[in-house]
Amino acid sequence: MVGFKALCFGLFCILFASHIYTPIPDNIEESWKVMVLVAGAKTCTFLALFLENIGIMRFEEFFSMIIVLDYTQPLSDEYITVTDTTFIDIPVRLYLPKQKSETPRRAVIYMHGGGFCLGSFKQTAYDFLNRWTANRLDAVVVAVDYRLAPQYHFPVQLEDGITAVKFFLQDKILKKYGVDPSRICVSGDSSGGTLTAAVIQEMQNDPDTKHKIKIQALLYPALQVIDSCLPSHLENENGLLLTRDIAIKLVSLYFTKDEALPPAIRRNQHMPLESRHLFKFVNWSTLLPEKYRKDYVYTEPILGRPNYSLPGLMDNRALPLLANDSQLQNLPSTYILTCEYDIFRDDGFMYVTRLRNAGVPVAHDHVEDGFHAALSYMTSPFYLHLGLRIRDMYISWLDKNL
Repeated sequence: MVGFKALCFGLFCILFASHIYTPIPDNIEESWKVMVLVAGAKTCTFLALFLENIGIMRFEEFFSMIIVLDYTQPLSDEYITVTDTTFIDIPVRLYLPKQKSETPRRAVIYMHGGGFCLGSFKQTAYDFLNRWTANRLDAVVVAVDYRLAPQYHFPVQLEDGITAVKFFLQDKILKKYGVDPSRICVSGDSSGGTLTAAVIQEMQNDPDTKHKIKIQALLYPALQVIDSCLPSHLENENGLLLTRDIAIKLVSLYFTKDEALPPAIRRNQHMPLESRHLFKFVNWSTLLPEKYRKDYVYTEPILGRPNYSLPGLMDNRALPLLANDSQLQNLPSTYILTCEYDIFRDDGFMYVTRLRNAGVPVAHDHVEDGFHAALSYMTSPFYLHLGLRIRDMYISWLDKNL
């Protein structure tokens, strides 16, 4: 009996190890450290899915419990004053340089990532990045916490982002914090990059917005979901930190709790017939560089299959790549960073092409050994040189262009 239990336990360990094992590409720096971090992330994903399947808690609730353990307090240091406050009812964390300035300062508004369901500016990595930005650029930094799915669906997150940015752009607020209204950037990573792109599209095309944003920075952003079979989706289906299935699960919750949506997206059969005109905006066979098209054959998704109505799937406020060319022409100078081993790699490449075609100045950094969520690993004990490298690329572009 003891031998049988030992055998069962051994088989379970083998199956579990095979489930969380992910091959690490040869060009990945610090491969052993990455392997450990990926194994930890896959273990948490396994536990979250298991607990959800047996009805104890939802997937995103499990991860939220873990993320809360990583929260930081608004601690000031000798260079930066850090405070938590609200812009109307939107939580923000302010980073204000202590040294007096003879002239108004630059400012950066930052939207965190987390698949619209997770994350906060309180996380160690985001606190570190925003503090670093304020210090290195001698800039005022505003980190925004928008409401999260699935408790709140689109367009709540976008509305929170717009509310926070508009509040900050008021003359009295800019004067209060000593900010130059002509030198403001909005930035974000992952889903925060999605929100950044959407906020900028809305505000730059709004004639009532007095102060326009000077630049925007999008770090490995997700920009569309109407075609779920891009080359990067297929190549990174079992991605290092973000798999195709988990990405689909989170983005579905952004729109609805309807469990029919994720399997429909996986089959690429989730869009209605009336969406056909949108596919020219995400046609990777014309928008991707030839290197990334490879031997893939473009096939338009099957339309008209869904038995649900989700207008958000056709709304460029949710999916910025769906904006038409006239909506893109007024956008500010843009920085886009993409990673090779990222399901959203092609979203970024296509947005680079579309913005340049619309006459928007674009700087594009592609990290050949990068993967999604690398900025989450910038602090001890989980830091990676990759995360610090991406940070430095982003800060360098901000410093030169803001």
